[in-house]
Amino acid sequence: MTTVAEQDAATAQAIAEALSVLAGRRLAILTGAGVSTDSGIPDYRGRGAPVRTPMTVEQFLANEDARRRYWVGSHLGWRAFAAAEPNPGHLALAQLEARGVASGVITQNVDGLHVRAGSRRVVELHGTMRRVFCTHCGQVFDRRDLAQRVELDNPWIQLPENVPLGPDGDVLPESTTGFRIPSCTVCDGMLKPDVVFFGEFIPAEKFREAEQLVRASDALVIAGSSLVVNSGIRLLERARRRRLPIVIVNRGETRADARATVKVDAGTSDVLQAFAEALPAPG
Repeated sequence: MTTVAEQDAATAQAIAEALSVLAGRRLAILTGAGVSTDSGIPDYRGRGAPVRTPMTVEQFLANEDARRRYWVGSHLGWRAFAAAEPNPGHLALAQLEARGVASGVITQNVDGLHVRAGSRRVVELHGTMRRVFCTHCGQVFDRRDLAQRVELDNPWIQLPENVPLGPDGDVLPESTTGFRIPSCTVCDGMLKPDVVFFGEFIPAEKFREAEQLVRASDALVIAGSSLVVNSGIRLLERARRRRLPIVIVNRGETRADARATVKVDAGTSDVLQAFAEALPAPG
């Protein structure tokens, strides 16, 4: 771990200011893809992130060839994606919650790493890759079970040794020829990962759950998100209306730097560890 003393002067000062602002308060945490980069999962929009053209929900639902491409790439990437381990930033947030400093975590990520790190109250705004559901009958399947079925139906498919992993655990497959698309074992309906695709809305009840977590807190910490996605901005504005302190931790600019009480331009793992070590439980 890089200690605060080892940070450059500007970063160390920003961390000190953030600690002063957050001390004694109960925190709501909003996380984005930048929190998982230290686990080997790349960011969508961070410095050096490749240009991506993600599949929209309309393409997935309307086009069988698009679904075939999605499932081949998703399966190839999921094995590496599922093997990713929580990093010190995830663990620090679980510690903050266990000590009563954090109310919980709202995440834009679908990797499940907050849950695996031990966080108990996790609002997964964009869903999770752990589950797949049938769009016809609603039956839910564990992704691990589905992966076994995919490999039984497509014995030729093999995981590359070095998968160019995407933030949602997908890769660009070289070929989809002959791939059998998985279907529901109950009604033979269309399966879809339990994630919010581009072009889909976050379920209203899920966003209300996130709002409730912000309302139950005295400050908002945003970690590893550029805040390009509107859901993050909406939650930030909920906090601003209540005049809560807002601390943003992210490498590079975000859409809301000017609205932050404190901005820390640094990696999330180091800063969140510093928060976990220094912040006292609310009185």
